[in-house]
Amino acid sequence: MAQTQLQRAGDGEITDAIERVAERENRDPEFVREQVAEGQAVIPANHNHESLDPTIIGREFATKVNANIGNSEESSDLGTELEKLKTAVHYGADTVMDLSTGSDLDRIRSTHIAHSAVPIGTVPIYEAITHVDEPADLTPDLLLDVIEKQAEQGVDYMTVHAGVRKEHLPLTDGRKTGIVSRGGSILAQWIEAHDAENPLYTHFEEICEIFAEHDVTFSLGDGLRPGSLADASDEAQFAELDTLGELTRTAWDHGVQVMVEGPGHVPMDEIADNVRRQQEVCGGAPFYVLGPLVTDVAPGYDHITSAIGATEAARAGAAMLCYVTPKEHLGLPDKEDVRDGLAAYRIAAHAADVANGLPGARDWDDAVSEARYEFDWREQFDLALDPQRAKTYHDQTLPGDNYKEARFCSMCGVEFCSMRIDQDARTGGGEMETLESGTDLADSEAAEVNQPPVGTHDTSGVPDEIEIDGVTFTPECHADD
Repeated sequence: MAQTQLQRAGDGEITDAIERVAERENRDPEFVREQVAEGQAVIPANHNHESLDPTIIGREFATKVNANIGNSEESSDLGTELEKLKTAVHYGADTVMDLSTGSDLDRIRSTHIAHSAVPIGTVPIYEAITHVDEPADLTPDLLLDVIEKQAEQGVDYMTVHAGVRKEHLPLTDGRKTGIVSRGGSILAQWIEAHDAENPLYTHFEEICEIFAEHDVTFSLGDGLRPGSLADASDEAQFAELDTLGELTRTAWDHGVQVMVEGPGHVPMDEIADNVRRQQEVCGGAPFYVLGPLVTDVAPGYDHITSAIGATEAARAGAAMLCYVTPKEHLGLPDKEDVRDGLAAYRIAAHAADVANGLPGARDWDDAVSEARYEFDWREQFDLALDPQRAKTYHDQTLPGDNYKEARFCSMCGVEFCSMRIDQDARTGGGEMETLESGTDLADSEAAEVNQPPVGTHDTSGVPDEIEIDGVTFTPECHADD
């Protein structure tokens, strides 16, 4: 049986995946190997995911961003989901989770894997529940069968809510929003109906054996995460976290890579302590956080409320951020929501990397600042996180090519542009010196995700077209005209 990345790194081997992520992170391959061997970083890379361009997730590396996509019983089809996938990768998602809960799940999942250069994650209980009438009808065999099938299809990492224990459920009774995790609520209902322990916990070692065979990475789910500020950092959340620490070590013993999922709604002043606690309890395993949202008052803007918390979490050591879109709590995201969510989270991840002093991370900012000061509009657009959006907003009021040479924009106009005034003062013969620029991104030490453009994955192994119901389909990402 082929070994996992964790096992091979532990044996001293620098794998092809380690070589590739070392190149993308601009780091020494031996350092990457050590981080993987010690469980401080993961490279989700199922043996069966042939189109994968590997990604590393760990606090010592550039902060990564996950995009959730997926259909529901009410909305979306295979073509729409593929376009979401392509949009996500184009705008900088480092991993994508398929959270589909509607129809055609096997086809959507296998198509995503075939057409994705980034790791694909799933929550297998979402599929398992579609095979029964109600949560109480789930069986351990069904859960294991679904997990094994998805592993064989090539899923790179799976959220498994094995930390939700029977003894934890009474701890949620005084909450404002109860259990907000879909997987957590399903398992809580099963536990209540059977008056028995969580089958994902009792059969965890069997899951480890499946994961080890295919090199699937655990994303240990936070089924009791807080769904409101009032419930943050409570007994239920931390009791589950203690169990996740136990399960992390069990998975490592089986040679399986692990990351741990973190809370969804946390006041700003509690975020860093949450990260530090997870790192201590889980032995430094990478922390993968949803947001967290720092206020509950802004439905429709939760990509902003959560990106604020995500920046703080990454600054404190979280390794991957799960994006939130403007539709959070309100509806199924479309392509535009995927784009907006990724923009917010790429900003959060990059800001944290700059604050944490990652090698070369600020070079991108310096290059944009220099282009801005020099009124090099075309260069500023090219260097922007979202070049199409930047150009579209500029051209809404100053569309002509002549304005690409102008020393002003429509916000201040020519008379009140502070940078033009400053330039004129510096070239007017006074004591102020002319400013120099010259940031060379080609020589930057920064990881690929901290250099333009976003979406730097090698997609050469991804098919351009797919046949859907007899019709050749080319999925397109969203872009401004």
